[in-house]
Amino acid sequence: TRSRPVPAGRMRPRDAVILGAALSIFGVVYLAFVCNALSAALAAITIIIYIFAYTPLKRVSTFNTALGAVPGALPPMIGWAAARGTLNAGAWMLFAILFFWQLPHFFAIAWMYRDDYARAGFQMISSDDRTGERSASQSVFFCMLLFIVAGLPAFLGIATVFYLLAELVLGGVFIAVAMRFLKTRATSDARRLFITSIIYLPLLLGALVLSKA
Repeated sequence: TRSRPVPAGRMRPRDAVILGAALSIFGVVYLAFVCNALSAALAAITIIIYIFAYTPLKRVSTFNTALGAVPGALPPMIGWAAARGTLNAGAWMLFAILFFWQLPHFFAIAWMYRDDYARAGFQMISSDDRTGERSASQSVFFCMLLFIVAGLPAFLGIATVFYLLAELVLGGVFIAVAMRFLKTRATSDARRLFITSIIYLPLLLGALVLSKA
């Protein structure tokens, strides 16, 4: 993050706060007037949780990652609400997929950069995990939960068999990479899990879109 505008010194913190606040307010107001109140409310909730709960919790508790996954998973619901004006099972399944996906994704990052997080004073899952067993085992656990949740669209008739097959393959690979991380607890395998997570999500969502086409 050192190359970002504020830490790199290209923007003053005060200016960043003003710009961020202006964009956040404009975004919520835009959704309220152009789309609907539900999407605007979800956007406001996302901003509030991220700024006033998740961000300060980073220095207090390792629970910050799970809490941060809530605003991280809300954007698809905002889009769903904006398009349909309501939330149904499909919206909640997208939320669940994004929520559970973020945990092994960020646990891998936390292990890769555990020393940097420690120097910054952030309380991550790797903070009191000298061997990496907790980070890796939790990654495997949430990959398995994701595997189950990601298959629900097919079983509830929202997606086709094509999506289910894609989900089985992608989820199986994700779990296998997480299992390798658990076995070795090496930084290189944490990085492999991180890269796999980045590849997994767009392929899964792409398969979901194609199955609906």
